[in-house]
Amino acid sequence: IRYIAIPRLRCFCIFLQQRNLEGYVGFANLPNQVYRKSVKRGFEFTLMVVGESGLGKSTLINSLFLTDLYSKDYPGPSQRIKKTVQVEQSKVLIKEGGVQLTLTIVDTPGFGDAVDNSNCWQPVINYIDSKCEDFLNAESRVNRRSMPDNRVHCCLYFIAPSGHGLKPLDIEFMKRLHDKVNVIPLIAKADTLTPEECQLFKKQIMKEIQEHKIKIYEFPDTEDEDDNKLIRKIKEKMPLAVVGSNVVVEVNGKKVRGRQYPWGVAEVENGEHCDFTVLRNMLIRTHMQDLKDVTNNVHYENYRSKKLAAVTCNGVDKTKGQLTKSPLAQMEEERREHVMKMKKMEAEMEQVFEMKVKEKKQKLKDSEAELERRHEQMKRNLEAQYKELEEKRRVFEDEKAAWEAQQRILEQQKLDASK
Repeated sequence: IRYIAIPRLRCFCIFLQQRNLEGYVGFANLPNQVYRKSVKRGFEFTLMVVGESGLGKSTLINSLFLTDLYSKDYPGPSQRIKKTVQVEQSKVLIKEGGVQLTLTIVDTPGFGDAVDNSNCWQPVINYIDSKCEDFLNAESRVNRRSMPDNRVHCCLYFIAPSGHGLKPLDIEFMKRLHDKVNVIPLIAKADTLTPEECQLFKKQIMKEIQEHKIKIYEFPDTEDEDDNKLIRKIKEKMPLAVVGSNVVVEVNGKKVRGRQYPWGVAEVENGEHCDFTVLRNMLIRTHMQDLKDVTNNVHYENYRSKKLAAVTCNGVDKTKGQLTKSPLAQMEEERREHVMKMKKMEAEMEQVFEMKVKEKKQKLKDSEAELERRHEQMKRNLEAQYKELEEKRRVFEDEKAAWEAQQRILEQQKLDASK
């Protein structure tokens, strides 16, 4: 490397020249050092599964990692909670060939099972953002030795094998999440479709994904032609049609994992029956690290940029792109705005309260006036009835007096007649 200083331009020109070493130096052993350090530290991977209940999510996870993450003693979340959308995570430590993997499975029981599924994706978005927030806070600490990576690296979205394309809920969910996580669409329970129906269903789904501009996981380009051929084959099979099973059945004297039907056996690891092996190889054996890299370099960086920009967005001169306010001044301004907002809300609540009190007083006055009116009316009715009764009593008294006088006259006449 040669440095050439140019005073007038005030810059450095760097020329890289390739040199052949005359002997063994040893830095070619750096990959082995990285490998040993990584194996000692272990690996972390977070996988989210989303889909309606009964699509075989728990069975597929057990099939992928050859472990009973969900068993009869610990059933899948879809079998435990059925009402509202919740986010649950399960951690398991898997060891293979001296390499240990801390696998975190994030499930969303209740997703898509309600009559009204409005905003059912919000708990999922909140969970993904919370994990990015935790990682951002861990990066901001003074001591950053322990930084567990719980960010969601991949989201397997299970599509019901209806054969009629994507549901509005499927489209809306993937559009909401494609900028936050690597989304891989899967056709669940592919053994319920014929090969022809499955191919038509795949084409319909990919057509709708392109029409709605949904960004699913993009496979990285490589310089290796064999890898490029493999990636092209995987892209042609998207979305992957999968079948999960933990049951071992015997087919032609060979024990395989599959699902037994009257017409035959749907073999899980048979590429002619489903794309399970493609998903397993892509997710675990070939592209797990790339999923983590894309999560860290793309999705997390987008979240981090938005989060940091939100702190000083009002203090940025958009024309010059320079900060015009310090973060403390910005926080103080936001505090004042919050206080003003609270005072405004308090004044509005007082106005509403006064209005309610006036309305209540008016109702009480109207009720009092109505009671007085009814009282006066009843009083008048009673007075009229009293006068009517008095008149009847007077007439009765007159009639009684006339009758008594007539009786006295009759008695007098009888006395005179007897004499």
